[in-house]
Amino acid sequence: MNLFSRQFKLSKQLSTIHLIVLFYLGAVAISTILLSIPWLHEADADLSFIEIAFTAVSAISVTGLSVISVADTFNGAGYIVLAVVLQFGGIGIMTLGTFIWILLGKKIGLRERQLIQVDQNRTTLSGLVNLMLKILKIIISIEIVGTIVLGTYFLSYYDTWYEAFLQGFFGAVSATTNAGFDITGNSLIPFANDYFVQFVNIILLILGAIGFPVLIEIQELIKGVYKDTNEKYTFSLFTKLTTITFFGLVLIGTIAIAYLDRNHFFANKEWHETFFYSLFQSVSTRNGGLATMDVSLFSIPTQLVLSVLMFIGASPSSVGGGIRTTTFAIMMLAIYNYAKGNSSIKIFGREIDQEDITRSFIVISTATMLCMASIIILAHTEPFPIISIIFEVCSAFGTTGLSLGITADLSVFGKLVIMFLMFVGRIGIFSFLFLLRGKVSKDLFRYPTERVIIG
Repeated sequence: MNLFSRQFKLSKQLSTIHLIVLFYLGAVAISTILLSIPWLHEADADLSFIEIAFTAVSAISVTGLSVISVADTFNGAGYIVLAVVLQFGGIGIMTLGTFIWILLGKKIGLRERQLIQVDQNRTTLSGLVNLMLKILKIIISIEIVGTIVLGTYFLSYYDTWYEAFLQGFFGAVSATTNAGFDITGNSLIPFANDYFVQFVNIILLILGAIGFPVLIEIQELIKGVYKDTNEKYTFSLFTKLTTITFFGLVLIGTIAIAYLDRNHFFANKEWHETFFYSLFQSVSTRNGGLATMDVSLFSIPTQLVLSVLMFIGASPSSVGGGIRTTTFAIMMLAIYNYAKGNSSIKIFGREIDQEDITRSFIVISTATMLCMASIIILAHTEPFPIISIIFEVCSAFGTTGLSLGITADLSVFGKLVIMFLMFVGRIGIFSFLFLLRGKVSKDLFRYPTERVIIG
């Protein structure tokens, strides 16, 4: 049996989850090799293996936590290569993989569709190839528009059109994929008083994090309006729930940041400065990782609020990580309905499936235990304040990328813990749990049930 036959047989034996994880690990390995190529670096750049590997994991997980300065380490070619890596991490391995398969004339079979289903967290196998192409077209279109708008606007900031559009291109890709990387050398702090740049980035961050299904449904609505059809368009329960939760959290975050730091960071700020600082940081904590200020200047209560927002993260089937918006929404609805004495969750004329409620609590419980364990471990091994560690852990798990400035100073072990959290945040809690479980078998018998005391 030759090597190809053995590999093919092995791929058949592996579960879909295992293959997806292997694909992402392979993407990390390839990215590590690419980002280590000397001619992508500045002449004086000196990178260790752990720094390159950390950057690769951060890029594939579109987190943005970095132990190096991207602006000082990579040259123009390096920026482009890094932007391509961000595309694979943000849009998803299987989305771009499907496009490549189609270009090569490969038939998309059942195995490939199962991989797409897991990668995009879908519940059915129908229409997946068409879905991947729609996602790719929408995201690329958003990035092109973002590049043109930002690149043109940056002509007033930079001396040459090349530099302006390079900044615009990388900025649009980083914001749309919610990667959090920057080539300004200081995130968006240079544009702290430029509300146009902030507004464009807020739009790009939201479009990337709100969820691909939401974007597709909005596209279908626009097409329906354009065709002037009389049929009324109805959004899915997913779109209604995740959109309300997403913007509700943005609003709550903005108010909380402005209120908690009103006598601290915002003490001498004008109302519009307070509003834009609060709004941008609230949006960015959902998964973006970009910042218009040094978040370490915020008070500890505000930093804790940002940590919670990062832990929740973006919407399912988006570029983001965390426990996801729908998970948080279902948990809150379950608590509310249980307190009201209701036996089910009814919302928008629909009833939430009991399995989805169970899955939500499993995700939240597992994520909480994972983050708590990481905080305890890092608090023992790293010489930093506990708030900095909590912030770093939530940022890594939520694949956000904000930091209180400790990332580069973590020990090698500490960096490995953060890399693990970023990777789990990217593949999702369920993929992580499915990796640990054995072969699923049906129960051959049942025991009598017995109630236990809870709470």
